[in-house]
Formats: sequence, structure tokens, C-alpha cells
Amino acid sequence: MRISVKAPAKINLTLDVLAKRPDGYHEVEMVMTTVDLADRVDLTLREDGQITLDCSASFVPDDIRNHAYKAAVLLKERYQVSQGVHLYIDKQIPVAAGLAGGSSDAAATLRGLNQLWRLQLSQDQLAELGAEIGSDVPFCVYGGTALAKGRGEQIVHLGTPAACWVILAKPPVGVSTADVYGQLRVDEIVSHPPTGQMLKAIEEQNFSLMCQSLGNVLENVTLDMQPQVRQIKDLMVASGADGVLMSGSGPTVFALVQKEAKVHRIYNALRGFVKDVFVARMLGAQDGEMLA
Repeated sequence: MRISVKAPAKINLTLDVLAKRPDGYHEVEMVMTTVDLADRVDLTLREDGQITLDCSASFVPDDIRNHAYKAAVLLKERYQVSQGVHLYIDKQIPVAAGLAGGSSDAAATLRGLNQLWRLQLSQDQLAELGAEIGSDVPFCVYGGTALAKGRGEQIVHLGTPAACWVILAKPPVGVSTADVYGQLRVDEIVSHPPTGQMLKAIEEQNFSLMCQSLGNVLENVTLDMQPQVRQIKDLMVASGADGVLMSGSGPTVFALVQKEAKVHRIYNALRGFVKDVFVARMLGAQDGEMLA
């Protein structure tokens, strides 16, 4: 038996850091939404109890360092499943890009194995398990648009934002999330994103207000570390994007656009500067679609 599950990328419409927690994590408040740039996770039942993984991207680890592999091990051990699984990840989301590709693969694995192994777990139970794998996994289990609090595991579901195009550009540099958070000085943050205003923009499907409300307190840290990220952001703004922001800890920057004519202009400008440029749409609503 074989199942295929979509694993969509996420972008941060806002990302605020409120405090450093005693457990070493940071207390965050962020609005995230899924876009239709997606990996695909194929899950094939194994009767020998083994967990194996292959990926279309050769540099992605195929062992416990991989979030999808970790998700399979966690489910198998927690529920004493005798069967195994072979995972194949068709990678379309750039790696280490601030788009939660690995977390989304893990969430897709949890959803797929819940069906493949007939565990009959609720979405909330899967999200709770996901929190043991990574901070973005609970959001990715649900998809759609949400406000995430705590270290990212406390999810408040939101409505669908105004429809728009999303142009994503990732420079050929790696950014360590741990390094970015390590250089962030929470008590020195001058400007916090207007999270309440973003929630209002989503509720009213107000595209203009959504663009005005974009904000990410990690952006300045990453911009200082990687000047190319700033160049991409400046290029998007100069090309007429309605709203521009770095996603997560970067280095991917995204532009929000309502008019299709602008999409082509911005895409072509970026393609002359970086190789990894993608055009997507916001999914907005929850989408745990099985592809069978």
C-alpha cells in the first residue's frame, strides 16, 4: 500500500520574539500561512518493520537527522507499530530557507502514517506529537493560516487571507536558525510587528492592510549576516511589490502581489540575480490533502 501527501511551504506574515524562556527557547508570536510551493512525501508500507528514506535532493539526510524520518520513528515507537515504511521525499521547497520544508515533510509523514498504519489519531494528537520534533511541525500538521505562540506549538486557527501571488527568492547562502536567534537581543528590539493589525487584515481580507502589517524581528539580524538578503528585498521593492518580508530566520524573501502583470516583472528581475525564484499562491485554508 502506498500513500502520497502534500507538504506545503509556509511563510511568516509576522514574526515577533517576546522573551527568552528558561528552557532556552524563545517566546514567539507569529502569523503563518501556507503557500502552494510544496514537497511530496510518498509513503510505502513495509511489512519488515524497517523505516527507510530516500529524497530527490541528494544532500538531504536519510536518517534520524531528517524530520520526516524522526516523525516515523516517533509514531512507530509511541504506538508500538510492528509495520515499517519507506519514505520518498520529492523536494521542491528549498532546504534551510525559512520556509519550514523539513517541518512540513514531518507533518505530512505524521498525517500519512496515521492513515497507512490505521492509528486513528486526531489532528490535535498529531500536532502534539509534532511539537516533539520541531517548533513549526504543529502548524504544518494543520496548514492554512494561524497565529502561533509559545515556542510555536500553541496554534490559533485564523481565516483565509486576501488572495494574492507570492514570489519567493532564496539566495545561495545558508542561514542557521540557531545562529540568528543567538545574535538576537530581545531587549534591544526597537520595532515589534503589529500582530493585532495583521489579525484584523486577515479577518477583513484586506490586502493593503496585510501588506502594511508585515514584520519580522529576525530580519535585521539576518540582513546584517547576509547582505544578499537585503539586495533581494530592495530589488523586490524597486520592482513594485506590494509587500516584502523575509520568512522565518531566512534567507528566503517573499513579495506579495495582487496584479499578475507585476508578478512577471518581479520574477524576471529576480531571475537575473538569483537562481531559486518561485511563484506561488497562498493556500489560506487548511489543506491536509492526500494525493493517493
